[in-house]
Order: sequence, then structure tokens, then C-alpha cells
Amino acid sequence: MVVPPAYSDLGKDAKDIFTKGYGYGVMKLDIKTKSHNGVEFITSGSNNTDTGKSGAHLETKYKVNNLGLSFNQKWTSDNTLTVDVTMEDQLATGLKLGLDALFVPSTGKRNGKVKSAYKRNHMNLGCNLDFDKAAPTVHAAAVLAFSSLIGGCQMAYETKSKMAKYNWALGYQGSDFHVHAHVNDGSEFGASIYQKVNRNLEAAVNLAWTAGSNNTRFGIGTKYHLHKDSSLSAKVNNSGVVGLGYTRTLRPGLPTDILNVVFSRINSKSNHLKLTPDALPMQE
Repeated sequence: MVVPPAYSDLGKDAKDIFTKGYGYGVMKLDIKTKSHNGVEFITSGSNNTDTGKSGAHLETKYKVNNLGLSFNQKWTSDNTLTVDVTMEDQLATGLKLGLDALFVPSTGKRNGKVKSAYKRNHMNLGCNLDFDKAAPTVHAAAVLAFSSLIGGCQMAYETKSKMAKYNWALGYQGSDFHVHAHVNDGSEFGASIYQKVNRNLEAAVNLAWTAGSNNTRFGIGTKYHLHKDSSLSAKVNNSGVVGLGYTRTLRPGLPTDILNVVFSRINSKSNHLKLTPDALPMQE
């Protein structure tokens, strides 16, 4: 392992088995285009078929490669405007600096965040300062790796209340087998196992337990690539909820969830023949 993943990405392969390929209850459409001068335009819309709630956003991205700068602006349907400016590999190799700003014109709400990240062989560090009006909060994380062993810590410190929360993670990350365990704020315990059985089959197991509870939650999930353009996903948990998903790539850049079904011991819900394109091909 050269550069370990960020703390938030630990166990990501196992998480993806349980989350990607299941779009029941939500219809979503993303459209991405790119102009000749390199500006990217992303339009996204979604609708929750259970609640009827809809949302959309328009996003633009632009990069100045020779200066390592990137600009990202997003305007959502709830009238929230965000701007993100980042600079990478300029002051030092592996160093990334960023500034986020949020503004809601209807309420006058403002928020800002200063972000920093540094990664090199065997380490991945990050520190963010969130300038919330109520109380600035410091978020920091560090991941260290030695051979295939990996460990990390995540911290959040609220300057007003002087309260701090700590999360810890430890794991093993090989080429086709990953094991991760974590403790969140001393009360949430979890673990995940991921294995790429062969080039077509992936499998994962996750477990979770909360201090003071006798209930251990666990799930088993798998993803099978029928061929390069389609995959079948399945998962089940200890509550008796079963999920099935079938995804087919109609053409490069256009993955579409054709079938999503979820069953539970209490009730069953099915969304079938549902087209939910995740991304349209980018046009030059």
C-alpha cells in the first residue's frame, strides 16, 4: 500500500456492496456536459416516490491545471448556493488546501469551511475548520499504514462547548480481501469484511452494535458481474429485509438501475422496470 485512503473511505468497498445498485424509492437523473474550454456542467434531479419530495441542483466545475486550482459552484432547488475553491500539489507535493462557502439568500444564512489534506506514502492526514455561527468546530483525521495493516483516528472538537468526539478504526487491506473495525465515540461499534472472490463476484459482511443495547445488527451482501455491461446485487440483514438490484450499462457513462426490489418481514415494496440513470456521457 502506497497512500492509504482517507478515514471516511475506510471500508468503502464493503459499504458500496450494501449501498450501490439499490435505487428503490428514488428516481434520479444526472446530466453531465463539458464545454470546449473545460467547464463542466452538472444538472441533477431526484424524486422520492414514497414522500413525493423532489430536489435538484445545478453545478459548474472549472480547473486551472497549471496552477493546481479547481472551482466548484452549486445552486440547489432549496435556494442554497455553495462555492468550493481548492489548490493541490502547489505548496508541497501531496498537500491540498480548500475553502468552502455557503449562502442561503432567503434566510441570510452564511457558513464557511477551511479544509486541508496531506497524503504521502503510508499516511493520509486531514484537518478542517468549520466556521458555523453557533460554534466553530475543528475536524481532524489521520490514517497510517504499514504493509497491509491500516489504522486511523478521527476527531471533532467544538470550541464553544469544549466537547470532543473521537472515532477509531483498525484493519487489514489486501489486494482482494479487506477487514475493518471501528469505534465511534466509545458507543458505536462496527466491523466489515470484503472479499473479491473472483473477477465477477464480490461479497461483504457488516456488523454493528451500540453500547447499552442487546441487539447486534448484521448484513450479508454480494454483487455478481454477469458481464461487463450488467451486474446483479443482493443483500439481507438480520431484520429480515432482503434487497435485490439489477444494473445494466446501456452505453459507456450511462449505468441504469433496471430492477430494484426490497422485501421485509413486515411489508414488501417493489419498484420494477425503473430507469434511474446515474450519469449521462459527457459531451465535448
